[in-house]
Amino acid sequence: MSNNIRVVLVDDHPLLLEGVAATLTAETDFEVVGKGCNADEALSLALDLLPDLILLDVSMEGGGIRAARAIASACPIVKIIMLTVSEDEDDVLAALKAGARGYILKGVSGPELVQIVRAIYTGQAYVTPALAASLLGEWRPSDNAEQSPSDPLSELTPRERGILELVSTGKSNKEVAQELFLSEKTIKHYMTNILQKLQVRNRVEAALLARQATES
Repeated sequence: MSNNIRVVLVDDHPLLLEGVAATLTAETDFEVVGKGCNADEALSLALDLLPDLILLDVSMEGGGIRAARAIASACPIVKIIMLTVSEDEDDVLAALKAGARGYILKGVSGPELVQIVRAIYTGQAYVTPALAASLLGEWRPSDNAEQSPSDPLSELTPRERGILELVSTGKSNKEVAQELFLSEKTIKHYMTNILQKLQVRNRVEAALLARQATES
């Protein structure tokens, strides 16, 4: 049985679909096992193939976010990534709430796409840094006041708080590591611990929670 990372791609732009497929299959550890062009095909492929990852376009026929929600419910083992041109903050939040582990803009380079997809496969979450920073800038305490404790950061160590503050500005793990003179692997370890302590799914939710605590 193959140990490759099994991927399904769903997008209603054939040229882009083939380009992403070519980028991933050029790597020895990826295998594109299915392709589709709309939300219904996305759910069907996820159910039939149970891939490790499925990449969806937000604006495809039937709605990528609707597809993400259905896949997350029916196939929780499948990690969902949105690959889209949409920079709408509502789309980002809706995708994350629907169960997406990543939100990537289509302008990303091939090598960067491969790196991000691998990271999400290993359990990390990703949102394009500029979009993450924009979301944080629009966040207000009232948006989530009933869901969060008065001081959600109370269990974090000073080091973890410092890392989360940098992540809240939209910095990547690599950038945080460089600023703190630590290894990227160490920052990933800290972020895993931070997510567990805050009981959130990804770095964007953690950063939003941190911003709420700061402004309240």
